[in-house]
Amino acid sequence: MDAQVLEKLDAAPSLAGRVAIITGSTSGIGLGVARALAAAGADIVINGFGDHDEIDYTCAEIERDTGARVDYDDANLMDPAAAAGLVTSTIRGFGRLDILVNNAGIQFVSPVEEFPAEKWDAILALNLSAAFHTSKAAFAAMKEQGYGRIINVASAHALVASPFKSAYVAAKHGVLGLTKVLALEGAEHGITANAICPGYVWTPLVENQIGATAEARGISREAVIRDVLLAAQPTRRFAETDEIGALAVFLAGPDARSITGTALPVDGGWTAH
Repeated sequence: MDAQVLEKLDAAPSLAGRVAIITGSTSGIGLGVARALAAAGADIVINGFGDHDEIDYTCAEIERDTGARVDYDDANLMDPAAAAGLVTSTIRGFGRLDILVNNAGIQFVSPVEEFPAEKWDAILALNLSAAFHTSKAAFAAMKEQGYGRIINVASAHALVASPFKSAYVAAKHGVLGLTKVLALEGAEHGITANAICPGYVWTPLVENQIGATAEARGISREAVIRDVLLAAQPTRRFAETDEIGALAVFLAGPDARSITGTALPVDGGWTAH
């Protein structure tokens, strides 16, 4: 293989000079993506809820480890104006926006006939509508600069359904549909849009879910992991947040310029059934 090609393959992806927003990035998948983008050279805006001292520590840690500029914006994405404001304030503060990662989301599980209407509304607002409002606000700036990467963290539930998750499954299917429309509208302007569709990823949220499920069902922690959470994932392992981050870095870079409008499962084979 040509030496220059080998050198390119071995080199870390470079996003130097790029600016990224990652919603829902104070923990879990979003934080993993934020760390990966910063390590690849992008300046980043973290968004989400949590203890402000812990968030400040995390931002400082990423800055120290990567050299990236890291800002925090506590915009409540359930509010359409605040979701759009997150984008406009980033463009005002950094002078540009190249990468938008829509990751923020919540979950609630209930039989459909008992599903609270307020939970449905909240899940649709954060998991789907917020991605629309941020993307709408970002689109004109991305068109003007002739470069944009919209990465929607959907779910395996954008491709398949599970019982008792009516709002979440509906929202994630909607995110995938939105992704395809953004890809078509951005295709002639240097803008790509793709959906990463994780299965179960090892995060603090999943760790808490294991304990709660074990107690509720009266089964062991190991049984919850094997027979409940990972039953549909043939690899029988959780994905790691850095795996999602690595894919986001690739999609954000120039080598992914012809990848758009796609759903990219990171689900251990779940959706191959």
